[in-house]
Amino acid sequence: MSGLAFNTIPQLIEAIGAGRMVVITDDEHNGEGSLLMAAEQAGAEAVTFMAVQAGGLICLALTEQRCRALGLDLMVPNSRAQHGVGFTRSIEAATGVSTGISAADRARSIQVAVDPASGPADLVQPGHIFPVQALPGGVMQRAGHVEAACDLTRLAGL
Repeated sequence: MSGLAFNTIPQLIEAIGAGRMVVITDDEHNGEGSLLMAAEQAGAEAVTFMAVQAGGLICLALTEQRCRALGLDLMVPNSRAQHGVGFTRSIEAATGVSTGISAADRARSIQVAVDPASGPADLVQPGHIFPVQALPGGVMQRAGHVEAACDLTRLAGL
């Protein structure tokens, strides 16, 4: 694919740390990519961009520890899905949202989910944000978009 340029890992880490979006691709998704940014910096404008430009499904990559802290169980404990993605039940912030579908409501739900002070009582289910649990070994255990998201944000200091 001539003319196609890829960033280095340090460039991705810098971009994520600065609050910018990046596109993650791999060899197993037939050229499919995922828009990625640090959840801590995802506001309504970013959520709107993702929903419009990337098809609407807003996922939230979380570590196994964070999923446990929020009381999020895997939707299917032993998934046989093609790529083995660990979706939990969808979530929404328990307070500060209206219908949950607006970009502002979804951004609020993301912020609540990643706030270290939040727990299970701060979220309701079902919702309009789709958490996905990364494997504990990151990309060294599974070379997936979810693991890349968690690894890159951790390396960016977030």
